[in-house]
Amino acid sequence: MSVEITCDVKGIERFQEAMRRFDSAVQKHVHRQLASWAAEVKALAKQLVPVRTGHLRSSIYAKISEWVAEIGAEATYALFVELGTRRMQARPYLYPAIKQYLPKLEATIREAIEAAKAEAGFK
Repeated sequence: MSVEITCDVKGIERFQEAMRRFDSAVQKHVHRQLASWAAEVKALAKQLVPVRTGHLRSSIYAKISEWVAEIGAEATYALFVELGTRRMQARPYLYPAIKQYLPKLEATIREAIEAAKAEAGFK
């Protein structure tokens, strides 16, 4: 005794092409939205950072790599200002900036996905 099941799917090529368009669109839109979000966080961090010479403020950066936003500062003493030391009180500027914009991140990603769906032809 054997059982044979045949499945004929119509439109699979269109579906596969739509999925390729969606994947490409998601990457493009999420990257663009993430870059915009990171730029806003960077701008706020630059407003919040304590300034003596301006070196720390000028070293604040935002980098986007695929689905990752990295926001930080390159000055050698950036961590000491953010977290403090035994002799110096912390004066956070990165954490408050990220914390303020974190709720917007979910909405930003959601908007990017919706834009990608529309671009790929999904309803």
